[in-house]
Amino acid sequence: MALLKMKDLRGMRAEELREKLLTLEDELMHERGVAAMGGAPPSPGRIRALRTNIARIRTLMREIEMKSEPREGMKEENA
Repeated sequence: MALLKMKDLRGMRAEELREKLLTLEDELMHERGVAAMGGAPPSPGRIRALRTNIARIRTLMREIEMKSEPREGMKEENA
């Protein structure tokens, strides 16, 4: 599994990001299950790549969420 680039992720819609996140989380659960059962995963670096991709998607989703919310703690200047 290759690492997803932020440029590619930013081009996706929110719905596509959620679908991709669910897919990656399912793959990670499967890989962890294989490792927990004592089996050697076909690619040991895959778990790390999955975790990194999940973190990137969650970060991007949080950025989108923060942009859509108004900031409450900001002072009004010249009020």
